[in-house]
Amino acid sequence: MDLSKKLVSEFVGTTALLAIVVGSGIMAERLADGNNAVALLANSVATGAGLAILIYSFGEISGAHFNPAVTLTGAMQIRSSRNLVISYSIVQIGGAIAGVVIANIMFDLPAVNLSTKIRSGVGLYLGEFVATFGLISVIRLGSRFHPKLVGVLVACYITAAYWFTSSTSFANPAVTIARSLSNTFAGIAPESVPMFIVSQLAGAVGAFIFTNWLLTEEKASDE
Repeated sequence: MDLSKKLVSEFVGTTALLAIVVGSGIMAERLADGNNAVALLANSVATGAGLAILIYSFGEISGAHFNPAVTLTGAMQIRSSRNLVISYSIVQIGGAIAGVVIANIMFDLPAVNLSTKIRSGVGLYLGEFVATFGLISVIRLGSRFHPKLVGVLVACYITAAYWFTSSTSFANPAVTIARSLSNTFAGIAPESVPMFIVSQLAGAVGAFIFTNWLLTEEKASDE
């Protein structure tokens, strides 16, 4: 597939993903009347459903990464060029920002509205490590053993991770950066972004090492 088509697919897919995440968060917050549990339920179900659709729509074109951490671990596996990783990451971040801007404008909010929601502390950082470790593990193991179900597996995992992780599972550096631009239910204060990204990248690398060990052992036993 032509690189330009892959990059456009990553941009559009990530734009749609963030419009879903932030837009459903705004709608949920407005309709839940202060009930955060109901708002989170609506936000997580909408995100999971949208993510599955986007993965199956764009997967055969760009791989449907929508996430620099996914791109990075994929490149570590197949030894992709540094330029490809950088190009994917740039369009993912750009698409994520575009998605947040679209969501803000749809709900009559300022296009860029910096979040004031502080998300910090060891518990939340551990939550992001766990969320990203799980996501990359699901993708790598799912791709190995159930390739046709990866979209469903990822969507189900993210929906669950909204609930079982302390951080509500951002698990994506592009998503984290973009969500700092919306002072809504899904937002994160800009000053909280760096440590979230550090935790995510650590989780991604840890998952790659772990799953690489698992898959290497599995192949050896087959022989």
